[in-house]
Amino acid sequence: MRRTQLAIGGLLVVTAYGVVGYMILGYTFLDALYQTVMTMTTVGFGEVHEPTTAIKAFSTSLMILGVGVALYNLTVLVGTISEGDFRRHFERRRMDKRISSMSGHVIICGHGRVGMSAREHLKNLGAHVVVVDLAADRVDHLEDPHLIGDCTRDEVLKAAGIERARALIATLESDADTVYLTLSARALRPDLVIIARARTVDSKEKLVLAGATRAVNPQLIGGRRIAAFALNAHVAEFLDVVMHDEEFDFRIEQIRIPATSPLAGRSLGDADLEGESGARLLAYRPGPRLPFAPHPSSDIILQAGSVLIAFGTMAQIDHLTALAAAVGEASAFLDPQAATGPTSPTVAWLRPKL
Repeated sequence: MRRTQLAIGGLLVVTAYGVVGYMILGYTFLDALYQTVMTMTTVGFGEVHEPTTAIKAFSTSLMILGVGVALYNLTVLVGTISEGDFRRHFERRRMDKRISSMSGHVIICGHGRVGMSAREHLKNLGAHVVVVDLAADRVDHLEDPHLIGDCTRDEVLKAAGIERARALIATLESDADTVYLTLSARALRPDLVIIARARTVDSKEKLVLAGATRAVNPQLIGGRRIAAFALNAHVAEFLDVVMHDEEFDFRIEQIRIPATSPLAGRSLGDADLEGESGARLLAYRPGPRLPFAPHPSSDIILQAGSVLIAFGTMAQIDHLTALAAAVGEASAFLDPQAATGPTSPTVAWLRPKL
């Protein structure tokens, strides 16, 4: 686009040069414009006025400039068409417009092996993602919204819609870059869920101190899963299927109790959530970073901001989420087209709105 703008600008400047020059030599504006265009296009219909020495000298300079600009414009046009610059430019504009209309999406910074795996799993769950990577060859082929840029820069994170995002996953090449990205993202969105990949065990603590909600070491998790399959194969396989197999109807989900939920302040026994929804309550967490209470008893009082971990079919989980939703949100959750705000129930991030 810069080359195209330069080519058009050069053409206009040379045209203005010819018109002004001929008018100084005694031409009217229309005659000057006609003579300039005729000279630059080398049509050669003839002179408007009898050429004098001054006119001949000026016309010669205009011919040289005009031919030079014409050749440059032709080069730019051929290069733009052959390299697909215009197509990429308009695709980029459509992509930017698409990203600006998204909300409740997950930003994936770094599209290596871990980032790619996270993107595929999120898409299988129905989530919308925006991928950001510095290497164009990693994201150019994606149909998902993507950006090419340094995601440690605030303007790139804003272009990815961090103000409206549900979460950010950081899987950069080095822990130093991941720490810097975490600091930048936390400064822009204090309430954002940030999941950072730690390349070493020692860096996990540093990433949490930098503001990551969770720091994950894939090698450590992979080793533990291998050990779990070795010692408790059936348990590990069950959890693996429930958490990751999209064809399996049962799920383990988290359900948040917002402050305006009708369940806030009520006991589990009084609410009878298992009887109402059919989902099994596995654990209760009263607040962020507080310990889980497995198999919560009926006398537990549900606090605002607490989280329930439930197991059941998707229909049962949806029913339970609707029961726990804030006042006025239950119908919006059951009808995803009606949900428009960022305060959707907890598992609604699996169905982000555009």
